[in-house]
Amino acid sequence: MTKKKCCILFNQPLEGALADELDVLEQVEYIGYNLEKLGIVVYTRGITSNFMNEVAEIAADKPDFVFNLVESINNKGELCYFVPALLNMYSIPYSGNPLEALFITTSKTLTAKILREHNLSTPLTYAPSQSNLLKPGNKYIVKPVWEDGSLGITADSVFTFSPDQEERLKGLDDSHWIIQDYIDGREFNISVIASSSGPELMPAAEMVFRNFAPDMPRIVDFKAKWIEDSFEYENTVRNFTGDELNPLLNQRISELTLKCWEVFGLKGYARVDMRIDADENPYVIEVNANPCMSPDSGLMAATRKAGIPVTEILARIIEDLN
Repeated sequence: MTKKKCCILFNQPLEGALADELDVLEQVEYIGYNLEKLGIVVYTRGITSNFMNEVAEIAADKPDFVFNLVESINNKGELCYFVPALLNMYSIPYSGNPLEALFITTSKTLTAKILREHNLSTPLTYAPSQSNLLKPGNKYIVKPVWEDGSLGITADSVFTFSPDQEERLKGLDDSHWIIQDYIDGREFNISVIASSSGPELMPAAEMVFRNFAPDMPRIVDFKAKWIEDSFEYENTVRNFTGDELNPLLNQRISELTLKCWEVFGLKGYARVDMRIDADENPYVIEVNANPCMSPDSGLMAATRKAGIPVTEILARIIEDLN
């Protein structure tokens, strides 16, 4: 029997890249090793600003499918959807989420709009030019529209609004920044994997902020995610709470996650991030259609907690190709 041939596509890190960009190389190695365990012939291709020619060359090589790990192009998240668009054009099957889902969920602005249109709870969202709508004394968070991996998010991203900040916020570009209500509470990540019977929820992971001073925002910022010697990195830990969750809250989280899968047309695998307020109301803060798949990532930790081998996860993803 002829073995299937897979090209793993990934964003080629730029010279001098930081940990958040270099992480994709670990994903490539890990996924490639486990695809080979499934009897698949694997080769890799880094994507650069020359992506149109690079994908054309892949099309000429005729792989059976592409495993798409492209998170950005030239470290710009807003360009990542070009790769599945080209794969569609060449009719090359690829893993993970389809073009439409990747484009919409990469934009936090579009994600928030669609969540609200479908009555799915999410923090109120404002463009920087709408800072006149913010209420003095309320807490907000500023986020980059197109980036993931906490790029552009620091402790200073959370602020209590006062009128003197209006001009500073208006100076931010509406196409690249959003302002959202800050949900002061717990944070959960819920990973979802495709299966023959539909999307399957993995155990919910809570991000626990240990030893944080009262004035420190409890968020997974860039330091918490990537700077290993930082206080934030060492004291932000993943905890699978399991039966400790209030059953009603657990049900609401599960229903909200599955609704996101349906509304955004997700496939293969995804992760939905939520904040839970003091009254145990969940709010979707991100729908991640291309979550990290390195061994220590939240998605892979959740599948291990569920007792599902990585080879089975990959086999399910391959069964759900675009």
